[in-house]
Amino acid sequence: MLNKVAASVGDALAGVEDAATVMIGGFGTAGIPVELIEGLIAQGARDLTVVNNNAGNGDTGLAALLAAGRVRKIVCSFPRQADSHVFDDLYRSGRIELELVPQGTLAERIRAAGAGIGAFYTPTGHGTELAKGKETRLIDGRQYVLEYPIHGDLALIKAERGDRWGNLTYRKTARNFGPVMAMACRRTVASVHEIVDLGGLDPEAIVTPAIFVSQIVKVERRATQAGGFKQ
Repeated sequence: MLNKVAASVGDALAGVEDAATVMIGGFGTAGIPVELIEGLIAQGARDLTVVNNNAGNGDTGLAALLAAGRVRKIVCSFPRQADSHVFDDLYRSGRIELELVPQGTLAERIRAAGAGIGAFYTPTGHGTELAKGKETRLIDGRQYVLEYPIHGDLALIKAERGDRWGNLTYRKTARNFGPVMAMACRRTVASVHEIVDLGGLDPEAIVTPAIFVSQIVKVERRATQAGGFKQ
């Protein structure tokens, strides 16, 4: 019987190797798979390349992974925010490498990996430092930059509900980068707040089909300081 439900976060993340490329879903603080990141810290993999929209907030989640010294390089769009002090300190002291990618280009590079696209041209970044050293081409009178897909070894994503086959649905903006990251990686682990019986998810509402998911693990919804609940 096919069952992708892991008994624990630790079981789901067993075997992550050093120097792996790890894609982590999330947009700002929405849809961050905090429990999976904490599990990755406990698992111990080092010299990671992390792909995320930003470079961590405060001292938890991705910022905690950076603070633990586990990340060699980060690929992201927004490394500097008011509370990105962990990344800021690491970068200024030369302890982490940064590849800065415009947000739309980042999303498309990840999507291209999952769709089997070898490369694509985009006008974004042409004439800036971000295009330095890259192939360019004139198309219909406009200059374009050649960009390549980003493939990953592991995707860590946060979903809302899943079934034992690994089909996933999301809650509002917690969806963000999760679906394309699941397609771009050799292995995907998703946290969910609810596991339903087969048939319990409306097929029309399934965003990430089970074929792109390796394991799911149920986590409790975390309370906020105000007494509500986070996504």
